[in-house]
Amino acid sequence: MSEKETREYKEKETRRMVDLDPAGLVSRKAPDRAKRQFMNYAFFKLDPAFRRQSREFIEAAKAEFAEVCERWAGRGEGFILRTYSLVGLRADVDFMLWRISFQVPDFQAMQRELNRTTLAGYLSQPYSFLSMQKRSIYVDRFNPEGEGVQLLPGQGQYLFVYPFIKTRAWYDLSPQARQGMMDEHIYVSAPFTGVTLNTSYSYGIDDQEFVVAFDSNYPQEFLDLVHRLRFTEASQYTLRDTPMFTCLKKDIREVLDDLA
Repeated sequence: MSEKETREYKEKETRRMVDLDPAGLVSRKAPDRAKRQFMNYAFFKLDPAFRRQSREFIEAAKAEFAEVCERWAGRGEGFILRTYSLVGLRADVDFMLWRISFQVPDFQAMQRELNRTTLAGYLSQPYSFLSMQKRSIYVDRFNPEGEGVQLLPGQGQYLFVYPFIKTRAWYDLSPQARQGMMDEHIYVSAPFTGVTLNTSYSYGIDDQEFVVAFDSNYPQEFLDLVHRLRFTEASQYTLRDTPMFTCLKKDIREVLDDLA
């Protein structure tokens, strides 16, 4: 073979507005095995039978469950727990545990402890989403450093969460076309400074492609943002973005007091 045929591909080091090879098919980018945060959005529903128990039984069960959550919240070692109430906000779920860790087994270990509590016997789990942090392939002109790969969540009083799937047609578009639509998406979103976007990725590890979580103290600002994004070109390539959950951040004991 000639030198031209055998030489290693090497892209000139320069900042592009578009990743011309996002799939790594030409440049054969090496797999990224660096540590990343995993996320678990676990939604729970209470059986009304729990509310028909004695007051003493209810309070003891709530305290036992809260103690497990509080122990895990103070665990450290890269584990983060945020707790949210959805009582009165949705009919199918009552509260949500947002768990973040560099180790997936942490989610199972915490859930194993919760499953052994009395309250767990009255809980079902209608939804549970698993995702991971990953640096975005799109360039944000308003934040040139791009999206990070570590997250400190739960800064807002509200968290708006939903699974998200793009149409297959989105992946048929050229990188330039997709970046152009994302430029519009980012430009439209920029004025909404009271809303913080936390996008995580679920390719191959759960049914959705992304889990989108917006932190905010202003639900009215979030509603207006979503409304405005409906008019962007990229929204035509949304296959599914439901169910949508409005979660109110509370201490675990407040969350449980909302239940019974």
